[in-house]
Amino acid sequence: MSPADHSAVHLISTWALPGIAEIAAGDDLAGIIGDALDAAARLESGLALADGDILSVTSKIVSKAEGRQVAAEDREDAITAETVRVVARREHPGGVTRIVENRLGIVAAAAGVDASNTPDGTVLLLPEDPDASAAALRAALQARFGVHIGIVITDTLGRPWRLGQTDVAIGAAGIRVVDDLRGATDSAGRVLAVTTPAVADEIAAMTDLVKGKIAGCPVAVVRGLGRLVTESDGPGARSVVRTGESDMFRLGTAEAFELGRQAGRAEQQQH
Repeated sequence: MSPADHSAVHLISTWALPGIAEIAAGDDLAGIIGDALDAAARLESGLALADGDILSVTSKIVSKAEGRQVAAEDREDAITAETVRVVARREHPGGVTRIVENRLGIVAAAAGVDASNTPDGTVLLLPEDPDASAAALRAALQARFGVHIGIVITDTLGRPWRLGQTDVAIGAAGIRVVDDLRGATDSAGRVLAVTTPAVADEIAAMTDLVKGKIAGCPVAVVRGLGRLVTESDGPGARSVVRTGESDMFRLGTAEAFELGRQAGRAEQQQH
């Protein structure tokens, strides 16, 4: 490899942050994460929080610290309470899955209501305002460590055209949530017209690989993406949610057919 080739290498690293115990309502989450960062730095100096680092924080611990665990003997009732709009219903041997838009504008199965790793008779709701939660964590950690960082709060979502789930950003502060490349040119000199990589979602998915679903590591550090870290908290992850007219797939197939039938009946009645 030539020196010129070396200059093009861009290394990104990520690691899970150990030492975060079970979180309870009212816990100082920024303080707990800060203590874990200090402990990691004592073990290895290279793990000390640095300018341009991005922290990826699983939404579940944010919700727990904010007291978003609520009593709900019937999870379906909790889902209904969090639902703004039903997008689709899918029957399966175990019941019915509801794909809905929740109060954050996120379209997801079960409105993001989580019954795993919570006491019987309770469920965990998503944070009230994930962008505000990210901004608060960022402010506290920047003040403690004297560095300039970004925060991503993540949750796990399915994809409508692919099997499985991946983590996405539902909250963010201090980073560009999309990398707007429109107006730049590609390697062939063509002007890019629509290229806006969803970098906050890509960070969320990458860090899920090191955090894991059952490893008990709800926070990860990303290094090497300082170019995405911003001076201000920024518009946050809410800014990339498609709602209203920008939502290109507002309904499931069955629901769209039913609306069409209703429109057809209404038109017949007018004639």
